[in-house]
Amino acid sequence: MSNLLDSLWQRPKTGARLAALYGAADVEHQKARYEALAERYTDRFGAVDGPLYVFSAPGRTEIGGNHTDHNNGRVLAAAVNLDTVAVVCPRSDGVIIVDSEGFPSIEIHTDDLAVNEAAFGTTTALIRGTAGALAERGMKVGGFNAVITSSVARGSGLSSSAAFEVLIAAILDGLYNGFVIDSQTRAEIAQEVENRWFGKPCGLMDQMASSVGGLVTIDFEQPRAKVEALAYDFAAKGYALCVVNTGGDHGDLTDDYAAIRSEMESVAEAMGAHVLREVPVEVFEARLPEIREKVGDRALLRAMHFYDDNARVVEQVEALRADDLVGFFDAVRRSGDSSWEMLQNIYARPNEEQMALGIALTRRFLAGTGAVRVHGGGFAGTIQAYVPLAQLEAYKAYIEKVFGKGSCIPLMIRPEGAVMMTV
Repeated sequence: MSNLLDSLWQRPKTGARLAALYGAADVEHQKARYEALAERYTDRFGAVDGPLYVFSAPGRTEIGGNHTDHNNGRVLAAAVNLDTVAVVCPRSDGVIIVDSEGFPSIEIHTDDLAVNEAAFGTTTALIRGTAGALAERGMKVGGFNAVITSSVARGSGLSSSAAFEVLIAAILDGLYNGFVIDSQTRAEIAQEVENRWFGKPCGLMDQMASSVGGLVTIDFEQPRAKVEALAYDFAAKGYALCVVNTGGDHGDLTDDYAAIRSEMESVAEAMGAHVLREVPVEVFEARLPEIREKVGDRALLRAMHFYDDNARVVEQVEALRADDLVGFFDAVRRSGDSSWEMLQNIYARPNEEQMALGIALTRRFLAGTGAVRVHGGGFAGTIQAYVPLAQLEAYKAYIEKVFGKGSCIPLMIRPEGAVMMTV
C-alpha cells in the first residue's frame, strides 16, 4: 500500500518541523508513528476520497502558579513534546466519527450540539461541545472521520483532556474555517467546552499552554488573559525537566479539584468579589479574622496559597529572565511547600499518598540541588522535578524502582501549540 503521507514527507520543511516539535533525535520515531496512524485510518475508514490532514496538539507542563488560574491569577506553563495527533478527512453529511486508540469509537451529529448533562465527564461531551461552542460563535462546523493517537497518557498530569479539546477545535477550524482562529481564542473555546459541556469547572491554563505553545507566562486578570512568551533552555543549563507519574486515578477526583476553586471563591465572596484576584492581599489579610467565621480554615489556607503562589510566578519569571536558576529553583520549592501545606492537594485520601512519597524521595535524591513540586491539579498523578543532567539516569533508576518503569518522563518544551499539516 502506498504511504498516505508520502506527499508530506517529500516536503523539505517537514523534517525540520518534526525536529522542532519533538526533538531531532525523535524524528524517525515520529514518522513511524504518523505512518502507523495513517494505516489505521485506511483500516478503519477505507480508501481516502479527498484531501487528508494531520493535526497535533501538545500536552502541557505547569511550571509556576498551582491552582491560581481559576481565580484569575498568574501562571508559568509550557507546551511539551508529548502530543495528541489525528489523521483526518472531512465528510459532507455532518457526522463526526472519532476513533481514538484504545477507546470505543464515538459518533456524533452536528445537528445536535446542545449541552447534555447526562454526558458530563465523557469524551462525547468534549467533541459535541467543541462543535457547539464554535457554532455559537458563528463559525462553520461539519463532519469528519478521524483516527487519533496520544502520547499524553490519561492521568499523566500533562493534561490529555486539554490537548484533546484543543485538537478537536483545531480540526473543526482547519477543515471548515481555514485555520483562522487565534491560539488564545481556541484555548478559551476549549475551556468553555470543559466547563459547560463536560461539567468540570477548570481554569484556562491547560488549554492556553497547549494551544499557544512554547514557554509562556499568562496573567488571567480580566477582561482577557495576557500571554507573554519566554525563552529558557533548562537542558542548556544542565538540568532535565521531568515529571514522574506516581500513580492514582484522576477520574474520581473532580470534586476535590472543584472544592479548591469553590473554597477560594467563597473567600472572595465573603469580601464582596467573585474571585480572589479582585481583592488585594492587604485587604484579605486585614479581614481574615472576620471572614474565618464564614468560610472555615481550609478555605483561608487555600486563599493564602493563592496570594503567595500568584506572587511567586512573578519571581520565577524575573529569575528566568535574569538567568538566575538558583532563585528560580528556590521559588519552585516554596511553591511546592505551599501546595502541600496550604493548598493541601498532595493526597486525596488516607493510604493513597503516592505524590507525597514521590516528592519526599526526590528531595532525598536531589539533596539540595534542582527542585521538586506537585504538578498540575494534584491529589494523584504527577510530580515535577528539575534533575541535573549528569544524574538523570540515576534518578530514573531510583524513582522507577518505586513507581514502575517509564514513570519518569523527561520533557522538552515544544515551541508550537496546535498545528495543521495538509497531506
